[in-house]
Amino acid sequence: MNQDFTNELSLPPLPPLGMGCAALGNLYAPMGDDAALACLRAAAAGGIGFFDTAPYYGHGLSESRLGRFLAEAPVRPLLSTKVGRSLAHGEPPGETGFVDAAPARPYFDYSGPAVERQLAESLERLGVAAVDVLLVHDLGALTHGDDHPRQLRIALDGAFPALDALKAAGRTRAIGLGVNEVAICLEVLARIDLDVILLAGRYTLLEQAPLDDLLPLCAARGVKIIIGGPFNSGVLAGNPHYDYGAVPPAIAARVQALGAICARHNVPLPAAALQFPLAHPAVASVIPGARSAAEISANIAYLAHPIPAALWAELKAAGLIRADAPVPA
Repeated sequence: MNQDFTNELSLPPLPPLGMGCAALGNLYAPMGDDAALACLRAAAAGGIGFFDTAPYYGHGLSESRLGRFLAEAPVRPLLSTKVGRSLAHGEPPGETGFVDAAPARPYFDYSGPAVERQLAESLERLGVAAVDVLLVHDLGALTHGDDHPRQLRIALDGAFPALDALKAAGRTRAIGLGVNEVAICLEVLARIDLDVILLAGRYTLLEQAPLDDLLPLCAARGVKIIIGGPFNSGVLAGNPHYDYGAVPPAIAARVQALGAICARHNVPLPAAALQFPLAHPAVASVIPGARSAAEISANIAYLAHPIPAALWAELKAAGLIRADAPVPA
């Protein structure tokens, strides 16, 4: 096993910029093992010290590639992974959006014993004995539809008590949710305490509905928010995806309007998209994905790009971001 976190069991401050590792699981398009390793090396060399992955990403492929990098990394970065999906190895994977994924069929199982097995397999692929953050993955009606009440009950009775036990045993330092919807976050927080929520695509330059409820609640209760998908699956960075699918015309028009104002202030649209969520006091980190050293370098540059206050003021005046949204100083 590779080096793990020290005896300090509390989660240290998350860095403002991390890396989401879905692309390492061949999301949308394949990438080779060497390209994945080069991407991770570039991230570490650029000072990125937080990586988020999941068994679902490439059906174990993302975790395995991250584990190869960790085996050589001189400094152990912060790591988060997820539970809630088991992998039936050797079975046809079905249609999951991951190209040339590892030969396994992912299926949901939020029971306590399953969560313990899922983490054990993740730790084996990663080559570590513990992770810093452990998240229940894709719980909620958006994913499960009419089966949501049953899946939520299984998770409340199984997954979350198992996470508490794993945290007490030192297998993780923080527990929470990794989801794409706000409603499930509010449902779970009404019942139990969480340390962290990874919210993908719901608090961005395009969407600020969490200002109404989730973000104030998390700020009051000390729940750290990690913003996944700050580019809304790529559309805010010039890629043809929104919310893991095609870009609707209304979203495309809004992106064009955002980009026009950014251009007037000599600010790349992805720079505004990356910096905007971090202004909220509940947000601890943003974790854009990347599939090359060039994309890593771009993300680092976007985070550092100067943005004048006039840009945020114009976006608010145009109704493109909410008037009550905190913006970077």
